[in-house]
Amino acid sequence: MTTAYPSAPLGSPENPGPFHLATDLRLACLRIARRNRFESVVEVAPHQMAVLSRVACGPASAGDLAEWERVSAPTMSRTIGGLVEAGWIERSADPTDGRRVIVTITDEGRERLAETRRARDEWMAARLETLSEADLEALQAALPVLERIATS
Repeated sequence: MTTAYPSAPLGSPENPGPFHLATDLRLACLRIARRNRFESVVEVAPHQMAVLSRVACGPASAGDLAEWERVSAPTMSRTIGGLVEAGWIERSADPTDGRRVIVTITDEGRERLAETRRARDEWMAARLETLSEADLEALQAALPVLERIATS
């Protein structure tokens, strides 16, 4: 027995394959992330939140932060400048290499990070409260798959 493969390309209306699901899932995730970031903001812009979250895990150089966030050095420098001005992070010389600057989070930065995370969790919790038990169970079951996608 031979398997017949459709002649239409994947992603076309005749042969949607996994690409239809990929598009729908990608768009839904983007919309959720965007709404969560912008509707629950507590003074911290999304790009600042990303840097605060990284620095909360430990001191980092501006170069490392730019690489992690996939932005240019000047862009990261501006972000760091704004966070320093707000009092949420501090710059200091690297004790092993005086040419490098190390960025650390301040106590106020930790408070702002926790407050922003709490606001985002509250935003999501409010949406989840409107769902049926079956929808909540479906989301719970999908979490491991979504985590694998996010970390692969």
